[in-house]
Amino acid sequence: MTTFAYEARERGGKKKKGTITAATQSAAIAELKKRGLIVLAVKEEKKTILHKEITFGRPVKNRDFVVFLRQFATLIRAGVGLVDSLHTLAAQTENKQFRKALEDIKSDIRNGIQLSEAAAKHSKIFEPLFLSMVKAGEASGNMEVILERLALFYEKSHYTKEKVKSAMTYPLVLLVLAIGVTVYLLTSVVPTFVGMFQSLNAELPAITKFVLAVSNSLVHYWYIYTITMLLLSIFSLILVKMEYGQKVTSYLKLKVPIFGSLYQKGLLARMSRTLSTLFSSSVPILQALTIVEEVMHNQIIGKALADAKESLRQGRPLSEPLKESWVFPPLVTRMIAIGEETGALETMLDKVADFYEAEVENTVDKVKALIEPIMIVVLAVLIGTIVISIMVPMFEMYSHIK
Repeated sequence: MTTFAYEARERGGKKKKGTITAATQSAAIAELKKRGLIVLAVKEEKKTILHKEITFGRPVKNRDFVVFLRQFATLIRAGVGLVDSLHTLAAQTENKQFRKALEDIKSDIRNGIQLSEAAAKHSKIFEPLFLSMVKAGEASGNMEVILERLALFYEKSHYTKEKVKSAMTYPLVLLVLAIGVTVYLLTSVVPTFVGMFQSLNAELPAITKFVLAVSNSLVHYWYIYTITMLLLSIFSLILVKMEYGQKVTSYLKLKVPIFGSLYQKGLLARMSRTLSTLFSSSVPILQALTIVEEVMHNQIIGKALADAKESLRQGRPLSEPLKESWVFPPLVTRMIAIGEETGALETMLDKVADFYEAEVENTVDKVKALIEPIMIVVLAVLIGTIVISIMVPMFEMYSHIK
């Protein structure tokens, strides 16, 4: 879709200027005429980088997207048409990028394009999961049911993801705090005692020598540490962009002590919930597995799902290749196998998702309860070492004075 700047005259003779989004200039003129305007000029609006809206990550918050889905479902169920529903939803959203996307989709639908096709043009907002389910809703005629299922999925998925994120963020914040306090003491407090220790003309304890050496290094060679950290950060970013780096990162995330298990449970809950939601909407199983592979963002699980697709193409069960992957516990593969045998795969996946969502919540509470005393001990050891390294020579100096 392209944005056009226009000049027009209203029926009363009043001039009007503005912008309109349309696929072509002709479509923009036609839309302006529908609004009862006499078109004087229409030009494509050239945007510089200063006028472009810069966004990081997904431009629409999960909470806002869930509200949109629920309201959309309610309007459709009430018999309101797609165009009118989108017009109402666009008018009340505060997110400019989301509003523009909804206006574009509304214009496309007026031009005879289906909702799923129109939404696909805005891939930053609408994920493959949404597009596939909407396509299934268009085929079945149960669009309001599909939208309700999507809202429920995004609610549960977001809750689980936030739980995992909070568990991992909490110790990281405490670690940064501990490092910050330690660096402050070594660079601001310890150097004030250097002259005093030099005046002793005595052999300093090993712990004091060590702390003074670290302090001297940080004060005089801080730029080396800064450059090293910067280079390591750049190297990590480059490595993560590479396929090999993504595989290594995916593996490490699953294997890191304590948090690896939590991350794995979060992924299993998301995978099971996504597959169940897609199956309940009659999305073909191979297409569903492709979508899940894209939304998981983990190479280990992605490889297992790719193997599962190949297994299905060869007429083998879905559960067989999953059993061969260490990332899937027996509970998951057994439930999937039972679901395949009984024809209740969607129900079994729902049960697996419920189980791991509850596991994530319980694990998060345990991790938080465990991490706090550990970090307090770490902070006490760091600060205690610095304090002892200062106090021991001072006690010696005091004993010499007496």
